[in-house]
Amino acid sequence: MDTAFDAVTVGRHTLRNRVVMAPMTRSRAHGPGAVPTELMATYYAQRASAGLIVTEGVQPSAVGQGYLNTPGLHTAEQVAGWRRVTDAVHERGGVIFAQLMHVGRIAHPDNTAHGSAPVGASAVPAAGTIVTPTGPQEFPTPQPLDAEGVRATVADFVAAARNAVDAGFDGVELHGANGYLLHQFLSTNANRRDDEYGGDPTGRIRLVVEVATAVAEAIGADRVGLRISPANPYNDIAEDDHRETYLALVDALNPLGLAYLHVAEGADTEFTPVLRERWAGALMLNPYTPGAWTGPEALKLVERGDADLVSYGALFLANPDLPRRLAGGGPFNTPDYTTAYGGGHEGYTDYPALPDQG
Repeated sequence: MDTAFDAVTVGRHTLRNRVVMAPMTRSRAHGPGAVPTELMATYYAQRASAGLIVTEGVQPSAVGQGYLNTPGLHTAEQVAGWRRVTDAVHERGGVIFAQLMHVGRIAHPDNTAHGSAPVGASAVPAAGTIVTPTGPQEFPTPQPLDAEGVRATVADFVAAARNAVDAGFDGVELHGANGYLLHQFLSTNANRRDDEYGGDPTGRIRLVVEVATAVAEAIGADRVGLRISPANPYNDIAEDDHRETYLALVDALNPLGLAYLHVAEGADTEFTPVLRERWAGALMLNPYTPGAWTGPEALKLVERGDADLVSYGALFLANPDLPRRLAGGGPFNTPDYTTAYGGGHEGYTDYPALPDQG
């Protein structure tokens, strides 16, 4: 029986354990250059005892940014900034993937240096508001990506993946979840296209498959993961046929030999075992825990064979040495969401320097 503390091979990497640090938006890349900071290097190095770190969402292009102060991977300055982060993690024996996140319609012009309208699958704004320098504002109507825009978006993901390798990352995770651009194309409410990228599941999965294929060809499929969140309504997403859509997506991606599939589980928990059986590679699971955060009980998912790896978000935020604490049964610091986001909060790195976890 495998446990979460056993080594596992994921793509080209052998991970020392199966406890993954899940991607969490940090908003600490202050300034118009959206460059990672030394504080971010400290933050990730403190958590290098994870089997794998997946970074906060990183925009693959300027137009892919939606939130304030999120970092990019599309300029030389950003690559140099991320190199400080990856070096710090590697010095502690860690493995780190960059999550490439194009937000699509979940954006506002006031949050970006270019000030342009966001793009999306269709001209359908998301319900709700987004924080901007002047306070919460409603999401604007996105500009639908035309054929040239789709090709440019694929190229942006490829360029960012290559930049990630140049920055020292061990791989990339494509963010196809949580209502961002790739998820918008998968959905049945944000995607109302009548071309080859819309309509039935075959059309709606096309962009995700094209991005994954192109990135895999550029840096190697064994350095590429994909995150999905079937039936997750976050950021005003509806998926009327999510089972059919995601089974079609898995079938299309299996031949690529990607490093892993990262499932951010939604309310349809009975679908997860179906995906587990259908997916040919390693499966990482962020289990459905409404109203709570993933806790030690999730380790049983590996022991039962429900997943190959388990990703932790909030608990990793509060406990930089989480694998050691999980192995010892605690104690655990309680996550404090008041320090999770926004300028001025230092709580997410207010731990003393930790010894190398080896």
